[in-house]
Amino acid sequence: MKKLKIVIVLLIAFIIANCGSDPDPIGNTPSPGGSQNPNPNPNPNSWLIPSDEVFDGGPGKDGIPALESPNLVSASEATYLSDNDLVIGYKFGDETRAYPHLILDWHEIVNDNIGVHSFAITYCPLTGTAINWSREINNTVTTFGVSGLLYNTNLIPYDRATDSNWSQMRMDCVNGVLIGSQATVFSVVETTWKTWKAMFPDTKVMSLETGFNRRYGTYPYFTSQGDYRVEEYLIFPISNEDSRLSRKERVLGVINEGEVKAYRLKTFPEGVGLIEDLVGGEKIVVIGSDPDNFMVAFKFNDEVFSPDDSGTGIIQDQNGNVYNVFGEIISGPNTGERLTPVTSFMGFWFSWATFYPNLAIWWTNN
Repeated sequence: MKKLKIVIVLLIAFIIANCGSDPDPIGNTPSPGGSQNPNPNPNPNSWLIPSDEVFDGGPGKDGIPALESPNLVSASEATYLSDNDLVIGYKFGDETRAYPHLILDWHEIVNDNIGVHSFAITYCPLTGTAINWSREINNTVTTFGVSGLLYNTNLIPYDRATDSNWSQMRMDCVNGVLIGSQATVFSVVETTWKTWKAMFPDTKVMSLETGFNRRYGTYPYFTSQGDYRVEEYLIFPISNEDSRLSRKERVLGVINEGEVKAYRLKTFPEGVGLIEDLVGGEKIVVIGSDPDNFMVAFKFNDEVFSPDDSGTGIIQDQNGNVYNVFGEIISGPNTGERLTPVTSFMGFWFSWATFYPNLAIWWTNN
């Protein structure tokens, strides 16, 4: 593979400054083919993506250390979080967990378990994308690490069982023994700490006690050009530019039956609202709130939705069922049932546009 290695001051400083001592879950969305390997004897130099667009990010393999079985604290103990800090929220059964950006910025992958359910929170700070996927591949539980490689400035994790490389935003294996395998993903919610703890006050939270010496209160991608999260600059090249939106606007991308569509937080300026739409020929509902900083998406059938006025959930239907942010009915005649999630996650606009060129945007006048 032809590799173009970029060594930049930002990532060199990142390394130097930080050397120191399954039951069916909510949001189980298996991709077609599950995790089965369609090509058991691939050429080790073979890639499903253009190999000359795979970049070495600088720190090297495991230079950004993934976490395993993180320490957890209660919401009241998470005093290191401010209300506006973003977290990745996950719910499995009755347990909820929050994985703060301020830790994920420095580690990018967290390998975790809830009981026998094994999963990995993969987070790419350069594309602003968090995706949760199963650590069970071909009936074997593995862990994921940070390869140090990037494609379209997006994280390439590798699995430690086979050393195969995976594309986070493509959600498939792009190089190695498992090439062509597709990840099984689980729904997560990206929102502020204030919103998450209000929705789930009994949540557990990933602790700062990671075993690594990192400056978790300092954002690592703040450069002379400003805060990477909001400024237009990119560190690595991308294969497609789309100027319809600002590069760093956070959007919810929805993928269904080969169709991809983006939705904007600005659509919901007054609080919780919803959009009913067709993606991939199926009806979906997108629920969001700009003030509460979240968007989620589900498939639906004949329900008639409206924002929840009980204060316990986010939407309700015509039968009096109230739904939480994971699509679970938490009160009403069908308590215990849930909506079917659609594959979706938050990310910077530029990342969705480069991975899925010409994707549609749900436009409003806002």
